[in-house]
Amino acid sequence: MDNRSDTIRLGLLRLLADNAQLTQRELAQHLGVGLGSAHYGLRALIDDGLVQAETVPQRKQAYIYLLTPKGRSEKRRITRAFLERKQAEYQAIEREIEELQQELAQTAPPECDPGTTPAPRKRRP
Repeated sequence: MDNRSDTIRLGLLRLLADNAQLTQRELAQHLGVGLGSAHYGLRALIDDGLVQAETVPQRKQAYIYLLTPKGRSEKRRITRAFLERKQAEYQAIEREIEELQQELAQTAPPECDPGTTPAPRKRRP
């Protein structure tokens, strides 16, 4: 599964764990994806047995989406994997920043201290 699918899958599980009454449109808005992506992701969670859709008797064509025990377990697994991936990305970015800072310090012109801007040059008339 790709990162985008994992992100949507985890986002859906997290949102539904907190509020089972969110509509697909609201889920899409919270995740910043299109309605079709939210529907597709939700449908996959239902098909995998991670979420159960139940109709709401008081509202016509309304559903609540409940995480199943398998869904809660999968949410923990995906959260752990997502966190590990983000921590690795963060560490890689920290290393890259350090390398860039060292590169700038080594290539800075002598009249320029790292972290300062050079004084403007005077124009000749």
